[in-house]
Amino acid sequence: MDLVAVLPQLHMLRFPIGQAYLWRDGADLTLIDAGHRDSAADIEEAIRSVGADPGRLRRIVLTHCHRDHVGAAEELAERYGAEVLAHRLDAPVIRGTAPTPEPRLLDWEIPLYHHGVPLPEAPPTRVDRELEDGDLLGFGGGARVVHAPGHTDGSLAVHLPHHGVLFTGDSIAAVDEVILGVFNVDREQALATMRRLASLAPSVACFGHGDPLTQDAGTTLLAAAERASAAG
Repeated sequence: MDLVAVLPQLHMLRFPIGQAYLWRDGADLTLIDAGHRDSAADIEEAIRSVGADPGRLRRIVLTHCHRDHVGAAEELAERYGAEVLAHRLDAPVIRGTAPTPEPRLLDWEIPLYHHGVPLPEAPPTRVDRELEDGDLLGFGGGARVVHAPGHTDGSLAVHLPHHGVLFTGDSIAAVDEVILGVFNVDREQALATMRRLASLAPSVACFGHGDPLTQDAGTTLLAAAERASAAG
């Protein structure tokens, strides 16, 4: 796992597949997503390496129900008493009481989806608070939930207007360029979500896959949303 400083109070934790983010409000910590099932020790090590205490992990916000984002949440929450938060529509999948939704794959996505690197299933994970669009999350000077359906029904983004930071989850990705996220359950919804997120004009955009944007993030997201909408 790689640890990458994005802002003085924000680090990206990059796993072989996907990534999570650590936000610090003084000594208090928030984790945006939680890597894969076996990543708890790496996350703890990353927290300590930036001079923070894992015991100050207050919350884990899950952007959606997929295994590379939920994986270590249960273990970390049990160990440190952190609250687990997720959107109401993905909460049953995260808890293990509903199946993971299957995406509607485009032709070019099929080989990527079926021949990717396998990850262990995430364990059933508690959700202490079910979220809705507009909910405040209690960190980052006013972090707010943005419902971001399309990748999954209950995908969400987290917007920190005071800091100009946006966590997109898998709704948007950065590969060679910024693109609409792949493997969506509803592409039209995903496109609408991308346009909505771009309209927030963040200074910093943090993706579930790909390097964060720390310069010209707002204009880059708008241009990417226009390209994606034109492609259909």
